[in-house]
Amino acid sequence: MRIPHSHAFIDLTEDFTADLFLTTLSATGTSQFEIWENVDGNFSSRTVLEKPQNMMVVGQSAFADFDGDGHMDHLLPGCEDRGCQRSAIYLARSGTEQWVPVLQDFSSKGTLWGFVPFVQEQHPMEIPIPITLRIGDYNMDGYPDALAILKNTSGSSQQAFLLENVPCTNASCEGAHRMFRVCWELTDLSHIREAQVATFFDIYEDGILDIVVLSRGHTRSDLAIHALKNNFEADAYFVKVIVLSGLCSNDCPRKITPFGVNQPGPYIMYTTVDANGYPKNGSAGQLSQSAHLALQLPYNVLGLGRSANFLDHLYVGIPRPSGEKAVRKQEWTAIIPNSQLIVIPYPHNVPRSWSAKLYLTPSNIVLLTAIALIGVCIFILAIIGVLHWQEKKADDREKRQEAHRFHFDAM
Repeated sequence: MRIPHSHAFIDLTEDFTADLFLTTLSATGTSQFEIWENVDGNFSSRTVLEKPQNMMVVGQSAFADFDGDGHMDHLLPGCEDRGCQRSAIYLARSGTEQWVPVLQDFSSKGTLWGFVPFVQEQHPMEIPIPITLRIGDYNMDGYPDALAILKNTSGSSQQAFLLENVPCTNASCEGAHRMFRVCWELTDLSHIREAQVATFFDIYEDGILDIVVLSRGHTRSDLAIHALKNNFEADAYFVKVIVLSGLCSNDCPRKITPFGVNQPGPYIMYTTVDANGYPKNGSAGQLSQSAHLALQLPYNVLGLGRSANFLDHLYVGIPRPSGEKAVRKQEWTAIIPNSQLIVIPYPHNVPRSWSAKLYLTPSNIVLLTAIALIGVCIFILAIIGVLHWQEKKADDREKRQEAHRFHFDAM
C-alpha cells in the first residue's frame, strides 16, 4: 500500500455494487491503482491502472460523475515536479485507462499557483495533508465542482480556491468534454489566509452547498474555522439523497422500520429530461473515500440544472456480502425536484421492501408563484366586482324606467 494511502469503496463498473479501489506501489516503487471488481459478491477481478507518466507527486484520488453521463470518473490531482511548480488534475473516464488533463493552467495575473506538496510530519503540532480535491456541485448545474488548497509558488501564502466544472475549451481536454476552471475572483475565499482545508457542507439544509474552511493563525496551534454562505441564485434545482444502513443496535422491534446511520458504498443514479428535452443522467457515490481528511458529505446533493421536470427514474444500489450474487438495487420514479429523499434499505436482501421518505424543500420560486397566484385572484375578484357593480346600476335603471312607465299608464 502507498503511504499516504488513498482508497475507495464505490461502484466503478456500472452494476450498482461497490467495487474496491486501492492505491498501491508497483515493483519499481511508483504509484499505481488497483480496481478489484465485485463479481458475484467476491472481489475477484483485478485491473491495474498506471499513474500519468509525467506526474511525480501523486495526490489523493477522487471520484465524481465529471461529465454528467451517469458513470463514475476518476480524478487525480498532482504535480509534474517535486516542488509542485507545475500542478495538474487528470481524469480517467469510466471504463478507460487513458488520462486526460482537465486543469493545467494555475496562473493568475502573473502569479503562478500550485498544489501544496505532501511533506512527512516534522513538527508535533503540524499535520501533513496530501493533495486533495473535495467534490460538490456548488451551482447545481449537474456537473460536480471541487475545492482545493493552492500555494503561491513564489511566496509562502496558500488559499482555498473553487474549481468550477465548465465545458472544455482546450484541445488537451477534448477526451473529457469538460474541464476545471479556477475561480480567482471569489473575494470571500481570498480573504482567508493560510487556508489548510476546505470542503462543502449544506449548513442551512436548503440543498445549496456552502463552504467551510480551516485556516491557520499567527502560530502553528492557532486554528480557525470559517463558514461561507453560498449566495448563488438561479433557476436551478436539485435532489438530495441520503441512504441509511437500515440496521438496529440489537434485534429490530416488530413493525418498526430501523433507520440506522449513513452507510458507505451506496451508488445513486438518476435519469431525467433537461429543459431542452434531451435525456440527462447523473450519479454519485455516498461516503466512498478512505483517505486522509476526505471530509465527504454524509449525503449526496445532485444538481439538476434549470430543468424543473420530475426525475423519471432514481436508482439506489447498496453493497452486498461476500458470495451473494443478487444485486441489491431498487428504483423509484417521479421524484419531485428540490426534495430530500431518505432511503431505508430494510431488509437489505429484499429491495422491493425498501422504503423512502420524501421531504420537500420550498424555494423562492414557490413564494413567487404563491404571490403571483394571489395577485391573479385579486385581479379576477376586482373584475367580478366591477361587473357586478355595473350590472346593479343597470338593474336600478331598469326599475326606475318600469316605475315611470307604470305611473304614465295610470294617468
